[in-house]
Amino acid sequence: MEEDFERAVEDGLRLSKRLVLPGGAAPPRPHAGMDRYGAPDAAAAASLLPVAPMAYAVVTDPAAVDSPDVPSYQPHVYGRLSPPALIPLQMREVELRVDCAAGCATAQVTLVARWWLHCLTRSRDCDCRLVVPMGEEGSILGAEVTVGKKSYNTHVIDVDGNSPVKIVKTESGGILKSQFFQLTIPQVVGGEDIFATIRWSQKLLYDNGQFSVDIPFRFPHYVNPLPKLFTKKEKIQLTVNSGVSKEVLLQGTSHPLKEKTRQGEKLFFLHEAVVENWSIKDFTFSYSVYSGDVSGGVLVQRSTLRDYDDRDIFSIFLLPGNNQNRKIFRKAAVFIVDTSGSMQGKPIENVKNAISTAVSELEEGDYFNIVTFNDELHSFSSCLEKVNGKTTENAINWMNSNFVAQGGTDIMHPLTEALALLSDSHGALPQIFLVTDGSVEDERNICHTVKTQLTNKGSISPRISTFGLGSYCNHYFLRMLASIGKGHYDAAFDTESIEGRILQWFQKASSTIVADISIDVTKHTQEFEVDCEYIPDISAKYPLFVSGRFRGELPETLYAEGYLSDMSKISIELKVQHIKDIPLDKVLAKQQMDLLTAKAWLSENKQLEQMVAKMSMQNGIPSEYTRTVLLQTIMEKIDPAQQGKRKPKKPEEPSATPLQGLTLGFGNVPATTENLTSGFGDMRAPDKFEMFGKAVGGCCGRVADSCCCCMCFINCCSKMNDRCAIVLVQMCAALSFLGCFECCTELCCGGGGSD
Repeated sequence: MEEDFERAVEDGLRLSKRLVLPGGAAPPRPHAGMDRYGAPDAAAAASLLPVAPMAYAVVTDPAAVDSPDVPSYQPHVYGRLSPPALIPLQMREVELRVDCAAGCATAQVTLVARWWLHCLTRSRDCDCRLVVPMGEEGSILGAEVTVGKKSYNTHVIDVDGNSPVKIVKTESGGILKSQFFQLTIPQVVGGEDIFATIRWSQKLLYDNGQFSVDIPFRFPHYVNPLPKLFTKKEKIQLTVNSGVSKEVLLQGTSHPLKEKTRQGEKLFFLHEAVVENWSIKDFTFSYSVYSGDVSGGVLVQRSTLRDYDDRDIFSIFLLPGNNQNRKIFRKAAVFIVDTSGSMQGKPIENVKNAISTAVSELEEGDYFNIVTFNDELHSFSSCLEKVNGKTTENAINWMNSNFVAQGGTDIMHPLTEALALLSDSHGALPQIFLVTDGSVEDERNICHTVKTQLTNKGSISPRISTFGLGSYCNHYFLRMLASIGKGHYDAAFDTESIEGRILQWFQKASSTIVADISIDVTKHTQEFEVDCEYIPDISAKYPLFVSGRFRGELPETLYAEGYLSDMSKISIELKVQHIKDIPLDKVLAKQQMDLLTAKAWLSENKQLEQMVAKMSMQNGIPSEYTRTVLLQTIMEKIDPAQQGKRKPKKPEEPSATPLQGLTLGFGNVPATTENLTSGFGDMRAPDKFEMFGKAVGGCCGRVADSCCCCMCFINCCSKMNDRCAIVLVQMCAALSFLGCFECCTELCCGGGGSD
């Protein structure tokens, strides 16, 4: 999928050479990494994926490419482009608004931009595609686009079809790949402006006591319009709500922000300037909250009339602090790694590298073992091994020999084996790290069985952390299993991010400083329901966030209690803040919906499914029980003098086109059974015409997809190698033979003729 997109943009940059822009400016050049024939090298191809919000003209007829303001003489081009080329559009305005809520570790981002279709003659139209790269764990919240008299907006409807809108079959966008949202606007006329407002949420990053936000905001040079014709105004608004009354220390920013106001825990920043070129670096901002020890707070928001639940909302956050004397629990870790046939290639190599690094990061005094599973189990050792230089080296060598992708997927058996290995954890905190790319049929039974076994093991029961690879595994099953096991869930949807995300997930789950967290509020509330099954442990490297609902009145202070590594008790004071300027219901909606969906999947509870659907439609966030569509509205201006003379029209049934790929689904058992390997966004099934591509040596692999004029054809033939000429001659001979055979058949046997 990525290769197809990059190839289309490459074709679009080639077509841009036909443009003669106002003032005689040169057209956009191909990327610096391209060779003299226009073919990109590996490094250049990677950069053709957008690293900022972009708009593209979807061009199928290259003859339509021309400047809308200064039409020029262009040599005629024959043929059509299949697949279409993507020409990056020039951007006239851009505004970025970011609201950071540290107490929920979430940033809500709003992008307002204006592009214009500068590469199409005014007598023609084409579709335009908007692509928005979102940050860490990005989730689309909504989009509104206006072109001329037409406006488009995303809308969430009931999956059962109980909606007044009519769904058409054409798809208008969805997720291009992980963290890339795309939207297609049909029939935009050359020279028209495209006004877009796109909203999404993403996670705040946390590292070494610092919160930070990182938003893709690097625009390539060819989206800059001519400075003499357009004044480029860049505007960035940032709001930070730390959620605590402690001192907030600003650590750095990528753009020259000015602090405008500071109201308690809320800070406002602004950057507004006329620029020569659009931003060439991502927007980043980081800050820290001073805390010498574990601290936290509780954010509370009253329910509203429009809320699906009449209970109040809370969000508890616990920060690990900077106390270097806090000791991390010793670990007894068992790594369970899926080595089924679908893991072949980059996935299993990246997983092996990540687990090798994780084993190397274990400290002396820790214990570990490694179990691989497919149709069979293979263990590094028959028992837990104590960490030292020799066992670590032996484990890495064992992984190099035994991480071989083959066979099927069976998750319950290795989990049972890991729990048995941890029956004697040598006084360390038992932990299971499960990595899989598949889905199995007995997942609900696995959750119920594991929950029973963990309950019987008491307070210091094994923690289970889960990691999903690709789109074929059931991520709601993995999320539920981690919630039951007081562990952490994470996932990777492209092969490039596997190694980094697994290491981050392992470090978060393995650096426990406070275990068995409990909050006693029974005296103050009638109901106090946490969204997750159990409250996870506090990590030394990452903050902990827990949300839920309650009835009643909370006191000014709550206390969270837990156990330190020496099994002594710790009590953490949590100040309760009733907030009005952070919309907790919207900020927490995605997190709550994911956890409720996992509960609904496990219990097969229709009431929970309806609750998720209501939250989805109320907040405009995609879910497994709703559909996200693109609605079109025509804004007609009616003369008031003629309004009374017109007969009232019957209101038309609004039509909508669906957006695909916005949800994960509940796993793909048939794909897992067949060991399909294309469950990642950057991997694809083998091409049927791969052998033909090798035969022609790559010199004219683009002929069928490119535009052809006479000179193009002559140039192509002059560069054709011998193998390509032989293949083409043989193909022509074969087609001629088939044509003659069909003609003879018609003459001799057709029309009822005699034998």
